Amino acid sequence: MITHGAEDDAFWELVRKGAETAAAKDGVDLTYASDSDGARQAELVRDAIRDKVDGIAVTLAKPQAMRAPVAAATAAGIPVVGINSGIDAWRSAGLLEYFGQDESVAGRAVGTKLDGLDAKHALCVIHERGNVALEARCAGVKKTFTGETDMLYVDGTDMDAMTAAVTTRLRQDPGIDEVITNGAQFALAAVKAADEAGSKAEVATFDLNKDLVAAVRDGRVQFAVDQQPYLQGYLAVDGLWLHRTNGNVSGGGVSPVLTGPAFVTRANIAQVARYATAGTR
Repeated sequence: MITHGAEDDAFWELVRKGAETAAAKDGVDLTYASDSDGARQAELVRDAIRDKVDGIAVTLAKPQAMRAPVAAATAAGIPVVGINSGIDAWRSAGLLEYFGQDESVAGRAVGTKLDGLDAKHALCVIHERGNVALEARCAGVKKTFTGETDMLYVDGTDMDAMTAAVTTRLRQDPGIDEVITNGAQFALAAVKAADEAGSKAEVATFDLNKDLVAAVRDGRVQFAVDQQPYLQGYLAVDGLWLHRTNGNVSGGGVSPVLTGPAFVTRANIAQVARYATAGTR
């Protein structure tokens, strides 16, 4: 499994945990590697090809960088499935299956929800420039939200700098009444930024982890959009195992297997809290 996830990122730990659970069940020897740089992620795929693995699960956050190594894997007879990022690129890239969320659909759903909450001015925070999934989410928000939507690009690997950037933006524009982040840890940082800026902006986010549960429960974060990363990791490994042992192709090779979006709010947080506490949601 080769992703673009940052090291020690809580989201990617959930993906990895799901993959490890499926690997243990299926008797699969799983190797997990990641790099947010497209060229280095591509080289990790080439390493897997040289190791003659039986299957590869990969993210397509930067699709162009992955096309050549994916083609090389396919030419070597290694099935490749996609997870998490690249729902618009997986078929043209020649992947066997795809497990994840349609980020554009998720973004549009958030935009519609913001209208229902009477928000007027949203700030969508993108923590990794060039990541097609994050761009699609914020573009989706902008498409359906009838208020004003601004983008803010930050460095997601530097949480202090990210918090400072959001704080500065909220001080500069007190009309912003909603901050949308693209990860649970960034939502908690945005809550801190709003407090430091003296802003009344609400915070909502894509993605969920156990640390966000309390924030949703007590109202510090309005809602989270759960794409179920544990499930993505699990299905990717299980899908490759089923293909190798039984010739199965999830989605028939033409349709993605969707794992989200699902809204988590104060009204239903209790239903997922115990799983989040266990580290699987």
